[in-house]
Amino acid sequence: MAIAKAERLMNLALCLLGTRRPLSKRELRESIEAYLEAGSDDSFNRMFERDKDDLRELGLVIETVENLDGEVGYLARRDSNRLPPITLDAEEAAALGLAAKVWQQARLAGAASGALQKLRAAGLPEDVDPYEAHSALEPRIPVHEAAFEPLMLACRDRRPVTFAYRKATAAHPGTRTVEPWALECWRGHWYLAGWDRDRGAERVFRLSRITGKVRSRGGRFSVPVPDVVTVRETVAGWAGETADRSARIRLRSDAGYPLRAKSTSVRELGDGWDELEIPYGHGLDAWLVEFGPDVVVLEPAELRADVVERLRAVAKG
Repeated sequence: MAIAKAERLMNLALCLLGTRRPLSKRELRESIEAYLEAGSDDSFNRMFERDKDDLRELGLVIETVENLDGEVGYLARRDSNRLPPITLDAEEAAALGLAAKVWQQARLAGAASGALQKLRAAGLPEDVDPYEAHSALEPRIPVHEAAFEPLMLACRDRRPVTFAYRKATAAHPGTRTVEPWALECWRGHWYLAGWDRDRGAERVFRLSRITGKVRSRGGRFSVPVPDVVTVRETVAGWAGETADRSARIRLRSDAGYPLRAKSTSVRELGDGWDELEIPYGHGLDAWLVEFGPDVVVLEPAELRADVVERLRAVAKG
């Protein structure tokens, strides 16, 4: 069975690499003997989707292209699947080993381990153990959102995606069609940066607000991917990290510890309330709403009005 699958994957890879135009599922089925022997269309479709995912997992960049008739085709361009010679010194190998450890708690653990094995086969120094402990501290990046893996693969393969997204001000999620550029972790939360086709602008999405499945779409990106994607800077600006003003709020004494960590002054008011002064920048109103009845905005007036408006929108549900 393993030999048959390996042969099938090899034949599929050769078909995708050898074509100059996208091949449809029908054409691929007619070209590969194992697919012709599939008992039904459903059986073939399941086999093909598994094989396609396996090839992508192995590193083959497979493009999905939709023609004018709406038919989806597949190809693997040679220029997208050609790597330069790989040479790594001991320090570079150690850095890769440390990076692989980051993913050991995520579903990417197997992929990270497999990548290091491929690098060793491609010339990783034999006297270097990439998993050797180089520090008493080992990095960990928690990945709890189901949307992380499909978005990571979409960023890698340059595939547009569609997902349901719930804004902080909305009671119900809305559909977004996005060309994903990069994923980044900031202050314990994962964010996706990309081109929002519906709004015709660059946007950043918090993965914890994505509901349901992330679905791939056919076709190529409509705008070029920037050389540098500033996810952290964008989110920091929204969260008030670059604020040049201050806001004054009331906060329950036993709540809102993230707000207390950002505060520049705290004064006890009694009766279970404190008064805080915190940096005020774009997006602070959305953050304050998350604390619900534990926060009351005192000033400025526009911030108070924005928070009240958001709370009313949530209450209308």
